[in-house]
Amino acid sequence: MSDSLNLSPAPGSPHVPGVPIRHTRAKGEPRFPDGPKADPAGSHFERRIRSFQPRRSRVTAGQADALQRLWPQWGLDIDGQRVLDLTELFGNARPVVLEIGFGMGEATARMATADPDTNVLAVDVHTPGQGNLLALADRNGLTNVRVGNGDAIILLREMLTPDSLDGLRVYFPDPWPKKRHHKRRLIQPEFLTLAATRLKPGAVLHCATDWEPYAEQMLEVLTAHPDYENTQPDGGFAPRPAFRPLTRFEGQGLDKGHVVNDLLFRRVRHGVLG
Repeated sequence: MSDSLNLSPAPGSPHVPGVPIRHTRAKGEPRFPDGPKADPAGSHFERRIRSFQPRRSRVTAGQADALQRLWPQWGLDIDGQRVLDLTELFGNARPVVLEIGFGMGEATARMATADPDTNVLAVDVHTPGQGNLLALADRNGLTNVRVGNGDAIILLREMLTPDSLDGLRVYFPDPWPKKRHHKRRLIQPEFLTLAATRLKPGAVLHCATDWEPYAEQMLEVLTAHPDYENTQPDGGFAPRPAFRPLTRFEGQGLDKGHVVNDLLFRRVRHGVLG
């Protein structure tokens, strides 16, 4: 992840035309003083195996601008130190869907545009993606998107109240393909139990993946979990619903011959959080 950004030159500083100005942060200086924190939960919670690994990549000037301008209004650091009032967070009492892992945010923005009466709390740890989604929301006049920064498990466990979510989306999570890494996969019985406590009865958990072995595992653990039922009468995978846009990432996978599977399971009763 680059520590430098292309910025306008400081007044009076020498500048060669056509050469971008780069600003290097001093040691310990926050990357985005008014933006997402590097590690919002810090050491407040026990260490555990995580299903995600932060990616280091360059933040463009447009993404940096969106993070600086819009994070105080539309951003949320997942610190685990408070319980969220979702009505206050969005400024209305409309249904809320949680999206875990949104990449660069294109699909999230398109779904939010198509369904303005549903609020989307989109969570990721990828700073460029956070900035990109904020920029897309701003450009498209979206008021129903909030961007969360940090660990979705801490959000679900510490910051959301029971039955507060009207849906949950997990699109193309890291498949952790090596067998020794399967324990890092997000869709596991323990995660499903936690998620069930936050989903309203009837809410739909929608997963999608282009990694077939992971899709089979998802289908197996969801089918076996007592708090969910498959929306498909045959008990299998679902056709891609029209409301889930075809993403650039998905298109690249399809071009390579990957098979994309959707799973839509409905929460049928309260789970018990251990």
